[in-house]
Amino acid sequence: MKKMWVNVVPYKKEIAIAALESGAEAVVLPDGDSDKVRQFGKIKTVEKSGDIKPGTDVEFIDIAGKADEDKAAAVPNDKILVLRMLDWTIIPIENLLARRGKNIMVQVENSEQAKLMVEILEKGVDGVVLNTSDVNEIKKTAEIIHGISEKITLVAATITDTKQLGMGDRACLDTCTQMTLGEGILVGNTAAGFFLVHSESIDNPYVASRPFRVNAGAVHAYTLTPGGKTKYLADLKAGDEVLLVDFQGKSQIAYLGRNKIEKRPMMLIAAEAEGEPISLVMQNAETIRLVGPEGKAVSVTALKPGDKVLGHIEKAGRHFGMQVDETLIER
Repeated sequence: MKKMWVNVVPYKKEIAIAALESGAEAVVLPDGDSDKVRQFGKIKTVEKSGDIKPGTDVEFIDIAGKADEDKAAAVPNDKILVLRMLDWTIIPIENLLARRGKNIMVQVENSEQAKLMVEILEKGVDGVVLNTSDVNEIKKTAEIIHGISEKITLVAATITDTKQLGMGDRACLDTCTQMTLGEGILVGNTAAGFFLVHSESIDNPYVASRPFRVNAGAVHAYTLTPGGKTKYLADLKAGDEVLLVDFQGKSQIAYLGRNKIEKRPMMLIAAEAEGEPISLVMQNAETIRLVGPEGKAVSVTALKPGDKVLGHIEKAGRHFGMQVDETLIER
């Protein structure tokens, strides 16, 4: 997820409030001014007594030539590097992305520059520090930054088997975001393959729609989370980030409001995609759905061998939720 900081030096109350209301991660402040902002809400502050300390956690470097670029490249990778381009030349940023690769932010003056920076060399920088006194520019930049999402590659998976099981613990994920038709969460028995599990955004005769909810599967299953990581469904708790994905592979970050774990009758769903097996244990009920290739919801109780649903394949193994290049067999 791309970061957005707002520069509030010199301090201006209306700019600080606009940054907070726009969802900025942090504000850069004059030293000692953190308490002024914290009275309006919870947001990280960047100053010598703030949450992020210049010189310790972050380095601000003015870039005017090759020597400055070399100085920036020497900053340790675990520190955030904020580049201030004195002549607004893109080449040094491209060079530093190639040399350093991560924890690079760029100070920008408007939303157009912000868009350019987060798209540069396809990957983009990790975030921007917006230097403006225009409240509207803060809102426009926030829309650009928050609108950028991971593109998830989805593939057609062919159902090979379904099997009725007994009782088990299933996790029902209630997020703080309303989902639409064709949107849900990626879940799988293993970290090698996931099904796109549809949100409960469809009305039925028995219960009203709950578009914020995904009945995700058994507690042992993995879900794909932002940044290409995974978590067990059982480990998810209120406030955790989850990744919502639609049938076109567009994703957005949402926050979990509740994880309801209850005993329910379960079933096993097995499929194959690109020569790889995918499986998932889910609640056995007609209101639980996967997503078809065209974005249509498909009830798990209606699935039969040969049916197509959307899935996602991961080639690398996992260690504590992180991708690792190793031989790994899960059945």
